[in-house]
Amino acid sequence: MRVAVIGSGIVGAAAAWHLSGRGVSVTVVDGAFSGRATDAGAGIVCPWVDHPDDDAWYRLAREGARRYPDLVSALGEDIGYARVGALLVATDPVELEPIRALLLRRHPEAPEMGDITDVAAPSALFPPLRDGLSAIHVPGAARVDGRAVRDALLRAAIHQGADLRTGTATLTPDGGVLLRTTPDGDPLRRTTTGAPGPEPSAETQVGEAGVRVEADVVIVAAGAWSGEVCRGLGVEIPVSPRRGQIVHAAVDGVDTTSWPIVLPRSGPYLLGFPGSRLVVGATVEDAGFSPYVTIGGIHEVLAAGLRLAPGLDGARVVETRVGLRPVYAAGTALIDRLTDRVVVATGLGAYGLTAGPFTGQIAAALALGESPPIDISPYAHIPT
Repeated sequence: MRVAVIGSGIVGAAAAWHLSGRGVSVTVVDGAFSGRATDAGAGIVCPWVDHPDDDAWYRLAREGARRYPDLVSALGEDIGYARVGALLVATDPVELEPIRALLLRRHPEAPEMGDITDVAAPSALFPPLRDGLSAIHVPGAARVDGRAVRDALLRAAIHQGADLRTGTATLTPDGGVLLRTTPDGDPLRRTTTGAPGPEPSAETQVGEAGVRVEADVVIVAAGAWSGEVCRGLGVEIPVSPRRGQIVHAAVDGVDTTSWPIVLPRSGPYLLGFPGSRLVVGATVEDAGFSPYVTIGGIHEVLAAGLRLAPGLDGARVVETRVGLRPVYAAGTALIDRLTDRVVVATGLGAYGLTAGPFTGQIAAALALGESPPIDISPYAHIPT
């Protein structure tokens, strides 16, 4: 069986890994677009605090989060995953009561979140925080390095025989895949280090519109670009980009490895990584396909971050990142068959790192004609 996976982010990489592990011949197409969501995701895995009135979204994120420990074990690599806990903070303790009630309601079916406790002095756990904040501690929350997850999944898929090619892919009316070479003349195949690979195999046919990639089934996991990919099939997928800008800073001389995630009731999140690194973000902007860091966006992030954690005033800015999160107009994610040959998995929005590996597993099951691990009817709403 041959499967083409369009998109090499978290979802596409996970689908390729699952399929190649089953002996499927897999070709992954990496569009190498600027602004891919995986490259900029902060890495927060804490699904229990969101979507109080949307069971479908919560179920997808929860199932994705609870599978991360097994994923880490299976990949056998350091992907930056660590259960560091989360502090839900507010200036007024009354503001935390709705989220406390939500967590207590969800705890019986999600004991992996850990026992919820009050924290009298949150700055004892996250020193830069301002004084006077109230906080609830969720010990099961974790952080992960999205780029490391994606790269580890791709490496594992390639080790199992998958091909990785670079180019712009579009679908044809019959569900085929046309791949155009990149402007710099890339030979349409590369390794995860960026080095050119061997020439396309005999299973490709060169045509005027590009290289035809032969596949029995196609998985479209191209994030915000999924609608563009599917247009050649004659199907309009209302997926749009939502821009998020984040800042990576360094608190020199301070070990931030075990600092918890900070989630305020409104405003920016904060989380630490090894190497004295700290992440502050993110904006939520409907700015179209504009993968640019802006002065206004970074000002918004930094100003709000300093209001929450004035102790970061002396932190050193290391880099800024921007990602275009895929948002599906129907509200929840889109995971379904477009035709008997084409599967689509996109629209995860800000939950790509949490639910992405699990969504790739679902897409792989659909490609194989198997029953997915959960009921996907809430996400199967293809427009007519």
